[in-house]
Amino acid sequence: MIPKVDLPEGVGLQTLAVREGLPPSAWGENSEALFLTSSFVHPDAATAARRFANEEEAFVYSRFSNPTVTMMERRLAALEGTGGCIGTASGMAAILMLVLGLLKGGDHVVCSQSVFGSTIKLFQDFAKFGIETSFVSQTDAAQWQAAMRPSTRLLFAETPSNPLTEVCDIAALAEIAHAGGALLAVDNCFCSPALQRPAALGADLVIHSGTKYLDGQGRVVAGAVCGPEALIDTKFVPVMRSAGMSLSPFNAWVVLKGLETLGIRMQAQSARALRLAQWLEAQPAVERVYYPGLPSHPQHALAMRQQSGSGGAVVSFTVRGGRAGAFGVIDATRICSITANLGDTKTTITHPASTSHGRLSETQRLAAGITQGMIRVAVGLDDVEDIQADLLRGLAA
Repeated sequence: MIPKVDLPEGVGLQTLAVREGLPPSAWGENSEALFLTSSFVHPDAATAARRFANEEEAFVYSRFSNPTVTMMERRLAALEGTGGCIGTASGMAAILMLVLGLLKGGDHVVCSQSVFGSTIKLFQDFAKFGIETSFVSQTDAAQWQAAMRPSTRLLFAETPSNPLTEVCDIAALAEIAHAGGALLAVDNCFCSPALQRPAALGADLVIHSGTKYLDGQGRVVAGAVCGPEALIDTKFVPVMRSAGMSLSPFNAWVVLKGLETLGIRMQAQSARALRLAQWLEAQPAVERVYYPGLPSHPQHALAMRQQSGSGGAVVSFTVRGGRAGAFGVIDATRICSITANLGDTKTTITHPASTSHGRLSETQRLAAGITQGMIRVAVGLDDVEDIQADLLRGLAA
């Protein structure tokens, strides 16, 4: 039996963020150990046979079981309030794991049309295997209900969405899914469990790109699926053993350590994002600001209920002049990092229509509300006055 950390009942999230995982090894290390090994030695052939047959719990092979990865999985599951978690090589690998573990030919998915561009493409690609996806409005629960079929097995949402920060009602979607015999999966990348815990609102599964806020410093690529332990063990672990979209121990260790500061980073970055969003609303060259923390956001009240009273750290806005205007603002920056990644301590800026959602058609982008004049800023830990001055160079022009 793989041992557990001996923590008192009911400890807080921040304590779990720095303590949950595995007990120290015989050496008594205080910082979690990094197990860079591909395989594990067994005392005899009979024990090895039992372990490979899942008759005895143990670490067997790092494609599907490794102590460092297990530590990260247990910590993230504790923060999300789910019984289980499985780490994957990337956030997109987590969504691939979700589909491979739950769906088959003839099944149907209902998905928000406002999710990350690669997520839309992945669900579209599964049509070749007989899995059909209907894309609906992120915020209109009636459209989700109307799209349900007898063959619907999964509802997939990302809240807030990338890049418009649209917020869906998780509890309402969970009710629709469960009434139709389906599961609800929520991509919690933008908020992380520091601000939002979808499972507490009725979601069955929570998806993460650990590349973003869980790591927090843009160092590694990682992903995870969180959910009930029985579902993880029966649906996803067998897929991992066969397909091997494995999270490396080193990347797991980096995310594990990133989780220790997740709460304070999200608070600090969200506070800076709110100040930036308020400032952007006052700029003449800005047509519209998208940020759940602003009263002007269509789902502001819902976001405050679901997201611990925080708008998160991502701000999107549109400028006059379309693509040329957006490029002009981005190119005038000297501090912001021009990259499509987000969740970093360094503030990043990107043009979603040509980067994160560049593989979609213009029709698909416009259906999701992504125009050529849109800019996304993922606010880091830079001084917010410096980021304002950085953006003003382009906005003033």
